Amino acid sequence: MRPKPNTYAYIDGANLYRGVKSLGWEMDYARFRRWLSDKYGISCAYLFIGYLSKNRDLYTYLQKSGFTLVFKDVIYDGKGKAKGNCDADLIVQAMRDSFENKDTSAVLVSSDGDYRPLVEFLQEKGQLKDIVSPAPAKKCSILLKRTKAPIVYIEDQKNILETR
Repeated sequence: MRPKPNTYAYIDGANLYRGVKSLGWEMDYARFRRWLSDKYGISCAYLFIGYLSKNRDLYTYLQKSGFTLVFKDVIYDGKGKAKGNCDADLIVQAMRDSFENKDTSAVLVSSDGDYRPLVEFLQEKGQLKDIVSPAPAKKCSILLKRTKAPIVYIEDQKNILETR
């Protein structure tokens, strides 16, 4: 009997936060983690996020909600805005998991077209379940849509995921 595959979620934290914020509501991350488990059987939900010491309480909450946090050092742009671009870290982790654990599947949580090569790689390996887009359909990257990967839109899950 073949073992059940592990399913991992790769979540671009900044993209998720900004996408849901643009929808005009606030995400309940504990509910989101349960939804990922219920819908996809996620065994590990990697949340890639820039580290700011002032957000320690948030990080504790996210970890207690079941996320595996992967921190990126934050740099500041010329205007003092924090930037913690996690794209490369997310891609490397997904590729590592794909190669080290052949019997896996993946869910990508992002609307960013920069992930197109990762999506195509996971499709070739038969390991991509879905893309979960935090942005509405009209704002999700055309590069992701062109992969023909199944895309689930978080806005359609508002009644389940919104903070109450």
